[in-house]
Amino acid sequence: MSVEALVERLRASRGFCHKNDIAGVVASLAQRMPGGMQDLSQAIAVGDDCAAIADADGYLLFAIEGMVGEFVKAMPWFAGYSSVMVNVSDIYAMGGRPIAVVDALWADGLTAAQPVLDGMAAASVAYGIPVVGGHTNTRNDGAQLAVSIIGRARKLLSSFNARPGDRLLMAVDLRGKFEDPYPFWNASVGAPANRLRADLELLPALAEDGLCDAAKDISMGGVLGTALMLLECSGVGACIDLDSIARPHGIETDADFERWLLSFPSFGFLLSVRDAHVDEVMARFADRSLACAVIGTVDASRKAVLERRGEQALLWDFSDAAFIGASHGDAL
Repeated sequence: MSVEALVERLRASRGFCHKNDIAGVVASLAQRMPGGMQDLSQAIAVGDDCAAIADADGYLLFAIEGMVGEFVKAMPWFAGYSSVMVNVSDIYAMGGRPIAVVDALWADGLTAAQPVLDGMAAASVAYGIPVVGGHTNTRNDGAQLAVSIIGRARKLLSSFNARPGDRLLMAVDLRGKFEDPYPFWNASVGAPANRLRADLELLPALAEDGLCDAAKDISMGGVLGTALMLLECSGVGACIDLDSIARPHGIETDADFERWLLSFPSFGFLLSVRDAHVDEVMARFADRSLACAVIGTVDASRKAVLERRGEQALLWDFSDAAFIGASHGDAL
């Protein structure tokens, strides 16, 4: 598949479209809130993995994730597990450490709700994050789930801090498997809890040691959709080398690679790192047997370009269209 053809398929993918929908929500809220969205006492603008509210000890982090209804219905245990896992990832992506989660669960009876609750409990134990309350309705005609999390950071990793000249690093745990038929790379369920927690501790350590200040967790939309969100927030562009993107063993065909590019990995982060710190950052991930490689270079173009074996194609031009509607320079 040519890079141009890949770009067209990525733009039309469900993951990209879901992320692009955020732009309309952001615009609608900005129009309806006095002073736009800057009246909130946030340390950064809307568009990052968490809201970050400055306090005396650093920053209070606050995020929420909703699970797609068909996912909850088809894979209730894994949906419950993922609802906690993805929130934990958001907190660490901001350089923080999670404190607790609450859930909102709707189901048709307690029996139907039980696998979701079991999955949430398993993730709570694995990551050491308590479920401290929430809302439950077991007299609903369908399954719905959302989970919210709070955490705290001493120093922030933010989507708004990438700078021209930075190297884009992808860090990912390749020890896992796909959860068919979904684009979920599961490297969490069954892994030792102490390993999961220690791997995530790399992120706040990088922030606190001054090695990185810009990151985003790889979510739905995959590494390239996540890259677009990071670049748009920071008001920059990048050229990304597709051949430099680490992939699991067995990803050989174009179809397999496209699926990987759009996958949500249970441990996956995109970091924008100054040149002087690249080797140290990569070494820290390697010490924990996590794949980490430079996949591109940040520039001032405000365009995201994909490259593969000498062929290039424009993935997104932020001057022409918003991706999630994040405005660089709106941080408080």
